This record gives sequence, C-alpha cells and structure tokens, in this order.
Amino acid sequence: MAEMSKNYHRYGVPLYGAAWVPLHGIRSRLKGGARPDDAVAADDCGYLVLAGGGGSEGRCGIPNGVLIAEFDFGSGSLSQRPVAELCTGSDLPYRIAVHPQGDGVVCALPKGCRLLEWVDPDHTLGLKMSAKVLGQLQYAELLLALVFSHDGSLLAAGGEDGRLMVLKWPSMDIILNEARAHSCLKDLAFSLDGKFLVSLGDSGPCRVWDLTSSVAVASLPDENGETFQFCRFSQRSDGTQVLYVTALKGRGVSILTWNTSSWKRIGSKRVGCDSVDAFNVSADGKLLAVGTGGDIVILNSTGLKTQTVVKKAHLGFVTALAFSHDSRAIVSVSMDSSATVKHTNTDGGSRLWLIICIVLLAIAAEFIRSWGLFL
Repeated sequence: MAEMSKNYHRYGVPLYGAAWVPLHGIRSRLKGGARPDDAVAADDCGYLVLAGGGGSEGRCGIPNGVLIAEFDFGSGSLSQRPVAELCTGSDLPYRIAVHPQGDGVVCALPKGCRLLEWVDPDHTLGLKMSAKVLGQLQYAELLLALVFSHDGSLLAAGGEDGRLMVLKWPSMDIILNEARAHSCLKDLAFSLDGKFLVSLGDSGPCRVWDLTSSVAVASLPDENGETFQFCRFSQRSDGTQVLYVTALKGRGVSILTWNTSSWKRIGSKRVGCDSVDAFNVSADGKLLAVGTGGDIVILNSTGLKTQTVVKKAHLGFVTALAFSHDSRAIVSVSMDSSATVKHTNTDGGSRLWLIICIVLLAIAAEFIRSWGLFL
C-alpha cells in the first residue's frame, strides 16, 4: 500500500497543484550569485511546491494554502510534514506556475492571481505574499491554465471564459489577448524556444499561436470523435521538437504526436488507460507521464512504450504531475491530500547493460582460466 511508503505522505488538504522548486535560481537571485555548495545541495535534496485546500471561505474547516515539502533523492524520502506553509485565507490556490529562474510563484485564486515571493532559503525556505500587481491577471477569474515559458520571459493564462492572455515577464505587458480563443480554455504549452504557444479547449481543435506576430498560425484538428485533454512540447534525441496531445475517444486514450514545422499529425499510440486526469513530459524528453484515476503510467518517448505503472499511487484521482528539473524523479498529487515522489530511473537501461557486460566479462575470464589459457 502507498500509505506504508516513505515517498508517500498525506498533507491534510486536497492538493491541486505541484511543482519543483528551482533552488539554484532562487539562491542566485537572493544572494546575487550561486554558492559553491549549490550543486551538492541540488544532488542531495529537492523541494516541492504543493497547492490546495478546502475551498472558499473555509466552510468545510479545511484551510487553503501553499505548502513546501522536501524530498531526499538519496534515501527516496518525502518529508512527513511541510517545511513551510503559506495560508491564503478564504482563497483556494487551484493553479500554480513556478518561475523557472526563481522569480516567485504565480498562484491562481478564484478572484484573480497573486505573486508569491521566496523567503531566503539560507534560513528557512518559504513563501510570502508579494505586493507586485500582476496586470490584468490580478483580477482574472477562474483560470484553468497558467504556465511560464521555459526561459521565464513569458507567462500565459487561460480560463473558463475562453480568453487567452500572454504577457511579458516581469513587466506584464500584454503581447497576446484573444477574447474567445476557445469556448473554454483548458491547457497551454510553450514550445521549448518560446516561439509558439499551443492552446487547447474543452472541444474542437488545438490552436497554434506565433508569439512573434501574436496570431494563430495553425489549427490541429480532432478526428473521429476525439476530445483533446492535455498538450506538451518535447525534444527528441535528434534535437527536433514535437508536440504531444492526449486524446480521449470512447473509453480509450491515445497520445498523438505532431510535427512542429509542418503542424501535421505524425503519430498516434493507444495507452492502457480509460482516462487522463494529468499529463506531463520530462525535461530531457525521454519520459511521458499520465495520471489516470489513482494510477500513474510512465512511458518511454521511444515508441511510447510503457516503462512503469504505479497502481493505486493515490486513493483519489491524480490532479497534477511534475518531473524534477533533472528528470530523476516525478511528483504526483491528488484530491485525497496525498503526494508521492518516485524515481524515474531514466538511466536504468545503461546500468542494465553495464551489469550484463560485467557478468559476461566474468564468465569469459573464468572460461579462459579453466582452460588454462593464461600463462
């Protein structure tokens, strides 16, 4: 059972968002430069931002807030209690976007967005409310998608009303403001170079936006009754970018692959699940993860073959998935208030071949010795 594992803990509130803390970037910003032991610290432990709560006005008695938990990569242990907490009062933080270079956390609340600033990690890593006003996002209600570009220079947001906004960071100048990008906007993804943004609604095609000209340049159609759910860009081993889109059709789920030059569909692979509640791709492009019910399915990007299935990782359905920055681990959270972190073992294949080579060399050496071929 997951409850008996050291990499699984309950934090007392339903969890809706999860992300890894860019500790190196935070220290660089707060101290004006990285410390010599930053690399060592990054190898030893990682920190997680978890967001959740009981809803508006705290009527159910469950508080709303943002938590920070610690994960020890060496022992595979997740902290039993948060190392820091920030209460958000009656406002439920249901979406978060962590700036990749350590410039805070943008938190989507029912009545608008707020910026959370990092507290000096040399003392106690934590968060505090910022006085910075987030432009039009300050009062944007019911956002369903919130994401930074990979270099942190852009922030995109979209919500139930279908409006799509892309803003420069940190100036909050708007470069794209589309009132009806979709009937209801559900997911967003920046290309790795920040040139394109893909938006996805509750029905119909994905739309591809050129962020230089701020116009839609392609529409990625659904076929034969598909319903698109999530989208993520990734990079293949040859350096080319691809776009992955999860699609539900009937009682089956497929992961679709699109060429990012021609915007043509180039692949479709059925995966062994009936629904997709969360989806993400590792930074190194080697792995994809699907949250389905309380299970987690991790696939290898080569052929989209299933690498690992974690049955009953959570008792409730998975609400968010996030790979660590070095792709060594993945965190998942659930409405049942639990978080779990699992090593991905992306180098497992290399280790296996090393073990096989050692065994073969030992057998060969024993054969040569037994036949007296050594002088």
